Amino acid sequence: MKINFKKVITSMQVIIIVGLFMFIGSSSIENVIKSSNSNLNKTLDLVAMSEKVEEVIANDIYAVKDTYTGSLTGYSADCPLCTGYLACNGDYVRGGITTYDDNQYGTVRIVAASKQLPCGSVVKFDMPSVSSMPIYAIVLDRGVGGYALDLLVENESYAYKYVGRKTVNYDILRFGWNKEE
Repeated sequence: MKINFKKVITSMQVIIIVGLFMFIGSSSIENVIKSSNSNLNKTLDLVAMSEKVEEVIANDIYAVKDTYTGSLTGYSADCPLCTGYLACNGDYVRGGITTYDDNQYGTVRIVAASKQLPCGSVVKFDMPSVSSMPIYAIVLDRGVGGYALDLLVENESYAYKYVGRKTVNYDILRFGWNKEE
């Protein structure tokens, strides 16, 4: 989905020239327009281009679909009641695994959420105590209620020290695996 900027510039130049000629309104200029413009469908290219730009924006994987507020806590796969298996895909995450390689978003953190967020949903939130950059995470586990998130971390002491329990606003970038909206 590349935009051909050369075509865009050429189309814009044609529109500007046609607009100037229409503004001046001279009949001799009108003859020049008719003789020099062999393709009167230039505006159709702009319409198609505009539709393509709108499509690119709609398909932007980083466009926010919704924003929720909930509590954020941390958990580790080696907690006393944890099996080490993720509820959504069955992956085994004991041994410090805290990330997942998603086909669209690349390497993202793993979170547990309630069934209000389907498995495979991708969220973005800020947690300065864990990362100076926004955290992108995928819902691959269950075990929390409401709009809460539980961030998978290396061990319980890390969860207590760096995550704790905080209220966060988080953006939904994808609802479930199939990018449902």
